[in-house]
Amino acid sequence: MTKVTVWNEYLHEKESETVAAVYPKGIHTCIKDFLTSDEVSVRTATLDMPACGLSEEILADTDVLIWWGHKGHERVPDEIVSRVQNAVLQGMGLIVLHSGHKSKIFMKLMGTPCDLLWRDNDRERVWCVNPAHPIAKGIPPYFELEHEEMYGEHFTIPTPDDVVFVGWFAGGEVFRSGCTFTRGMGKIFYFQPGHEEYPTYKNPFVQQIIKNAVEWAKPTAHLEKLACTHLEKPTESKN
Repeated sequence: MTKVTVWNEYLHEKESETVAAVYPKGIHTCIKDFLTSDEVSVRTATLDMPACGLSEEILADTDVLIWWGHKGHERVPDEIVSRVQNAVLQGMGLIVLHSGHKSKIFMKLMGTPCDLLWRDNDRERVWCVNPAHPIAKGIPPYFELEHEEMYGEHFTIPTPDDVVFVGWFAGGEVFRSGCTFTRGMGKIFYFQPGHEEYPTYKNPFVQQIIKNAVEWAKPTAHLEKLACTHLEKPTESKN
């Protein structure tokens, strides 16, 4: 059983009637609903919970953490950010969605400002540029989102391990919309679509990509037990 925690700051949905109409139970609940299966158990966590819902115990019981944040980035305590970083380094997978590119945790793991160009509503065509990648399983050569916030290059991230998706917008801009990284033992996937005012997370291809990313990012090993392991010097052969 893969254990997923979906973290959402859960501010827009409570403050905007427009957003609440799209995600009446919050973005985190929408993601939980389509991810939950016989093979995947999902809990949610939000900014207003004790320890932001990300205690040591919760993270230790999480295989993949999904992160959605926007206006509350600075409200996440640095102690929590370091806690999540350590969990990733020890093998927990991390999926960062949309405006989470400016979250403290993503910038800390990337080591760069993660800046980009942006503007409001546009049509996006999401191209699958790496169809052999596991995150691209079942995704067509491209699909379209009629309404999405435009994110454009230059995106100031380190060179990704892989670029799986590239977004093209009707205004002509392009963006590395789906990128993977490795930090320590942890796998990271950044996925651009997901503006809070549009039903992006109800799109079947977006849902499939996130499902694929969970399967890809779940840990295969943990670093914690190896960190202080002492190895004896190999015995030299007499031959």
